[in-house]
Amino acid sequence: MNEQIIARHWLAIIAPKAAPALATSTVLILARIWNANGAEHSVGNAVLMTALSLGAAAAGVCASIGRAGDSVIAGTAFAASGGLALAGVAGYANGLSLPLLLWTLATAIAYGLAARYWRTDRREQIARERQTSVRREEHAHIERVEALRAGAQIEVARTGAAYAEQLAQALVTRAALPGFDPKAVEAAGLPELPSISTSKEH
Repeated sequence: MNEQIIARHWLAIIAPKAAPALATSTVLILARIWNANGAEHSVGNAVLMTALSLGAAAAGVCASIGRAGDSVIAGTAFAASGGLALAGVAGYANGLSLPLLLWTLATAIAYGLAARYWRTDRREQIARERQTSVRREEHAHIERVEALRAGAQIEVARTGAAYAEQLAQALVTRAALPGFDPKAVEAAGLPELPSISTSKEH
């Protein structure tokens, strides 16, 4: 019933919290590298990123409507749309002020959306821990009851064996008494001794 306590590494605890900032920062860095390699004021690149961003947003809308909508696919599509928009603006702009402003907004939105999922995961984890604790207590109670029942059965069997041994000893002692008459015992309605044991005694 004792479960092993596993301590999580600090990286495993920090990594999910840092993921939104790492994602938006990676997009910003790659967009600025793209800007330095000729994307600045390139209309073709701007049109391409705009089309890709709108396509991802449309995919997110299609995935979120209807009864068969999938929230995971929709969230991924909208995140891709935002990332492409951020990359397009950061790659097209000639200064850092607008890309940094968009990076700040994108990071804040990403943390706002992630916090919702983190709260949901935390609630589910607490519910699982409670269910596990309740099941553990139920199993421990059942084990205690079964142990008590088995102990009681052992004591009853031990008491019955001791009683049978004492009864056999009393029967042997009674048969060994002088003047013992098995016929008189039978006539009185008392249990008759086996003939083999009486013949051995007399």
